[in-house]
Amino acid sequence: MSNAVEEFNAYRSKMNDKILADNNKIIKRIFNLDTNAFTAGALDVKTKELLGLVASTVLRCDDCVKYHLESCYKEGLTKEEVMETLSIATLIGGTIVIPHLRRAYEYWETLETTQG
Repeated sequence: MSNAVEEFNAYRSKMNDKILADNNKIIKRIFNLDTNAFTAGALDVKTKELLGLVASTVLRCDDCVKYHLESCYKEGLTKEEVMETLSIATLIGGTIVIPHLRRAYEYWETLETTQG
């Protein structure tokens, strides 16, 4: 069975490299802003990642949800913290978010079993 986490990260990396190789100033600035926004500041990195997870879930961006789930996992957040965050996202986003909640839950389990 293939590793969904490795596949996601390999594809993301490959495509980011291709996009950035085009040397588009606006795209490069957006990528840089995104990277810098999630560094520690008045809010710590864990809090920022949880905020990113909520926003990504409400916006129904599965790739973004996966990215923030992995970042949360690497930051040492617990399953309980992440699931509580996803419950708030589902409350705010409404029932249309439930399919994304399912995929998020499944991806978190994959992180626990493959990255552990």
